[in-house]
Parts: sequence; C-alpha cells; structure tokens
Amino acid sequence: MNFELTDEQQQLADSLGKFLANEYTFDKRKAIVLSPSGVSDAVWRTFAEMGLIAIALPEADGGFGGGAVDLMAAMEACGEALVVEPLLDNVGLAGRLVARAGNEAQRAALLPGLIDGSQRLAFASLEPGRRYEQAAASTTARPEGAGWVLDGAKCMVVGAATAHRLIVSARTGGGTSLFIVDAQAPGVGLNPSRTVDGLRVADLRLQAVALGADALLGPLNGALPLIDEATDFATALLCADAVGAMKHANDATLDYLKTRKQFGVPIASFQVLQHRMVEMFIQAEQARSMAILAAAKVDSATDALERRRAVSLAKVKIADAARQISQESVQLHGGMGMTEELKISHTFRRLTMVAQRFGDADHHLERLAAL
Repeated sequence: MNFELTDEQQQLADSLGKFLANEYTFDKRKAIVLSPSGVSDAVWRTFAEMGLIAIALPEADGGFGGGAVDLMAAMEACGEALVVEPLLDNVGLAGRLVARAGNEAQRAALLPGLIDGSQRLAFASLEPGRRYEQAAASTTARPEGAGWVLDGAKCMVVGAATAHRLIVSARTGGGTSLFIVDAQAPGVGLNPSRTVDGLRVADLRLQAVALGADALLGPLNGALPLIDEATDFATALLCADAVGAMKHANDATLDYLKTRKQFGVPIASFQVLQHRMVEMFIQAEQARSMAILAAAKVDSATDALERRRAVSLAKVKIADAARQISQESVQLHGGMGMTEELKISHTFRRLTMVAQRFGDADHHLERLAAL
C-alpha cells in the first residue's frame, strides 16, 4: 500500500497546518472553548474557504468527490491542534447522510450552504441508555396527514447548538428512518453542555415536532445501512484525528524530557524513559498505519463486511494507543501534566474521548466477533 500523500493532499495539509499554527494557538483555542457558542465562526469560514467541507461531498452537489483518504491529513492536523469545531460531524456524518440518502431537492437545499460555510448540520442518533446502538427505539415518527410527527429524545449530539438543521433517526414501525428537522422548529428542545475535551454537545428533546412529507431523508425503514456506513466513515476520520493528537503528545513529551533536568542532566538521558518514549512512538506509528487502512477501506471496500472489519480493527488499535500514549505523556510530565495551563492535559482528554466515541474497544471487539 502506498502511504504517501498526493501533492494536492500534502498542499492542503500544509496550508491547514500553517493556519492552525498561526490562528489556532492553544490560548486562542481556550478562548473559543470558553466562548458562548464554543466554536469560532471565523475558523469555520476559513475551513469552508479552504475546501475542507467540500472534499468528501459529490461533485454533482458542488463538492470535490473525494473520500476519507483525501481528508486524512487534514484531520490529523485538526487532532494535533485539538480543533473543537465540528468538522467531522458536518462532513463525515450529517453531510454524508444527506449526500448519500437525499433526493435532488434535499441535496440542493442543504449541501451548497454546508459547503460554503453558511449552514451547519448535526446528526442526532444516540439515545439515552442505549450506548452505541444505531437503531432508533425511544424516538419515534408517526405519519399524520401528509407529513410526520416526531417524539423522543437524543443525547450527546455534537454541534447541535450551532446547527441550522438536524438529521434525526427515528423508529417508524418497520425500522429506522432519517428525518431533516429545523433546529428552531416548535417542539425541539436543546440542553447544551460541554464534554471533558471541550466539544459542545446537546441533549435533544422532541415533543410533537410536525414535519412535512419532504422531511423524510432516504428510504422509509431503510436507514440503518446508511447510518452504519456514515458512522464507519466518521470513525475513520476520528482515527486520523487521534493520530494527530498522539503526534502532539509524543512531540511535547519528548521536548519536555530534553529540557527537564535532574542530577544535572536532562531526564531524556535516562534509559528507562527512553524505552517508554520508544514504545509511545511505536504505538503512534501502528495507530497511523491502522488509520490509513481504515480510511482506504471506507473509500474502496467492495462490501460492508470488509469495511466494518477494517474500521473496527483500526478503532481497537486506536483506543489502545490513545490510552497508553495519553497516560504516559501525562505521567512523564509529572504533576504539571494535569494542569489546565498545559496543552498536554487537554490532549489527554481528547484521546480519552476518542477512545470512547463511535464505540470503545470492547464494542468493536464484539463487532469483530459478530462478523
């Protein structure tokens, strides 16, 4: 397998890396996290201008027709900078569902605004008490007149508070269906909060939300394969994000070991610490290889079984590497590694949450066993 980036992919990664280094410093990120919305509109517009949002969307809808491999280097840069803007959720989940399930009118109504940055989407799938289950249960949609009425609850919807439209999964008698919901529609209630790693999420309440017939996205009762594919695509992007965070953790820890002195010498000269750093770098390289495999398979797998297997294998390895690298990096920094003022503590939180999102290691091991 060729692990090298194309010229275009490398140029995009370099441009994004320079922008984040200059305009998304740790101090600026902290200010964004503490702002009322928890995201930066200026950063989002820049992402749109760079074409990040358009990369993986179809050319027919104004995108570039790329895939996870094309976004991988950009996601690594976002992970290294600990970006909190919901790029993954707009591109890998909600945007992908609209692109793959929407009819011509729905795609025309949502995707151009998503691409130019004027419209944001969020995917509401998880339900309270059901962990990683994708099939809707407590959220239901019943036909009424020519449209639908939605009732239920969703939890941990990333980017919901700043989204203009929500893509909501609901039980429709014979299965799970998807619906496009205006975030400001009567009956829609949001309870926003902030995750431990700084992302803005919201619990969603749906009380007799009236929808038109055109709100149904994709086939009635046939949304599960679409959700499964989009979740795998997003998981591959999340793995790339984690690789970027691991890179920062390793680089920052190595720099610290080179400058921190004990007994008159840098502690990087202690052999036992060198062995621990080597193991951290090995874990990161293995994680990167698995992230590349996952991205390649979600783009090219000939069937769902092959795609699921590659993604679950990658997620298990990413979760294991994220745990070891994040914990080792904090421990090697000593007590200061836990402070708010040091970026390494925030990287620890990012990697901890990455290991849980879209299924932890146990979930994906069970998925592999079922395959």
